[in-house]
Amino acid sequence: MLRKERYAAVIDHFAQHMPIAETELVFENPYQLLVSVVLSAQCTDKRVNMTTPAIFRDFPSPAHLAATDFDTLFPYIRSISYPNNKTKHLIGLGKMLTAEFGGEVPSTVDELVKLPGVGRKTANVITSVVWNQPNMAVDTHVFRVSKRLGLVNQNAKTPLEVEKQLIKNIPKKYVHIAHHWLILHGRYVCLARIPKCLECNITHLCRYFEKNKEAILNKDFLPPKKKK
Repeated sequence: MLRKERYAAVIDHFAQHMPIAETELVFENPYQLLVSVVLSAQCTDKRVNMTTPAIFRDFPSPAHLAATDFDTLFPYIRSISYPNNKTKHLIGLGKMLTAEFGGEVPSTVDELVKLPGVGRKTANVITSVVWNQPNMAVDTHVFRVSKRLGLVNQNAKTPLEVEKQLIKNIPKKYVHIAHHWLILHGRYVCLARIPKCLECNITHLCRYFEKNKEAILNKDFLPPKKKK
């Protein structure tokens, strides 16, 4: 199967079976999404959603974050991974949003990445989710699934390399939702250690399944051992 055909088939499948795909983070405005995405780095959306209601209640705007201090904010974030750094990031982005952006979340990747705790992936999430911009955030799920399916080269080593290949091959109108298709597929079906290939509806399009088909069907497939 040519790569162009694989992309078309994968997109057609998800467009039919997952026409509505959204972030699982709970938010009401761009500011809340930005806070949630910063907190979600190396942390589950479920945990973030348990944490953010109190933050949104007591710090409802960037100005409130800018006005607080580490000791006040830290208890709200204690249960999140890397709470020290994330507490500092939230206070810093609150100050920058207030001082340089009039308290509004900027709508471009170039502006967003200037904020503390905001890298390219986070900026791509914000712009694609809030404004449906054709930006592809590559997290561990997107990186894994796109390579397993054969949508990107197996020698793609960085998220940026994967991002560029996906952007090049996915029609512009689908990029913002394709991000969620790949994430959700990776989160619930194409798991990192032992993917649920026998429950997957697109194994006929998947290079990973093609390569490991016999072992998977014989139910004796185990993930490769980590090198010591």
